Amino acid sequence: MSAPTPQVSEEVYSIPAAYRKMENTHILFWLLKDIAWCMVWRPLGLAMVVPTLGIALVIAWRTRAYASELAHNLAIVFWITANSYWMTSEFFGFDTVQVTPYITGKHLALIPFLIGLSILLYYYLVTKPRENREAQTATL
Repeated sequence: MSAPTPQVSEEVYSIPAAYRKMENTHILFWLLKDIAWCMVWRPLGLAMVVPTLGIALVIAWRTRAYASELAHNLAIVFWITANSYWMTSEFFGFDTVQVTPYITGKHLALIPFLIGLSILLYYYLVTKPRENREAQTATL
């Protein structure tokens, strides 16, 4: 006979089944986009940007009430944006075009990558510590 499981006082975040299905479909579209990129199948790669980015935006919108979820989902939106731009730059040959002496067309993908990273840094360095302090104050 096993011992009873101790009660945990952590907040539980559950995802409705319809949302989970959408997230799983999102992964399918994302993989199709990246496979098309790898295989240089331009029409499929470009077509998959719309549902991949669209679903990422919907997921971010639906999780906006939770700072952690919103930050991570916005980072994903910017990751997909950067990834899609990079793919497009390779498909149309402007990935190697010099924009400035040390920056090519492909390097411009760093802008949305860095925006996503900045969102996560802000969350972990500012928002999360503030939430932790507020939670500690509330329990005193």
